[in-house]
Amino acid sequence: MKNFVVKTIANAGALAVAIWLVPDITLTGDNTANQALTLVLVALVFGLVNFIVKPVVKLLTLPLFILTLGLITLVVNALMLLLTSWLADKLDLSFHVDGFWTAVLGGLVISIVSWALHVVLPDND
Repeated sequence: MKNFVVKTIANAGALAVAIWLVPDITLTGDNTANQALTLVLVALVFGLVNFIVKPVVKLLTLPLFILTLGLITLVVNALMLLLTSWLADKLDLSFHVDGFWTAVLGGLVISIVSWALHVVLPDND
């Protein structure tokens, strides 16, 4: 349970940095508390997408991973961010990623911040 909370907080932090750095990734809300709650909910959706969908996509695109020496990871991360944006829209969460190239840049930022947070935060795995 502790590991789940740490990973959700790390996802929320990485998403917050991407929202702050990339202008076309937006999170809106009436007040700060509403935005924080939305950010945590989006982090949960993002975590579920990465847990359920991403391994399947990676398996199906394994030849592309080999062919591109792993650079296809940027595209897969962008697609996971776009899927999170679409699911957030369906769940009436005020999170939006505007376009594929924005998602690529956002996915890159999230990957870097997640890696840094993984180094700093404890992990029981």
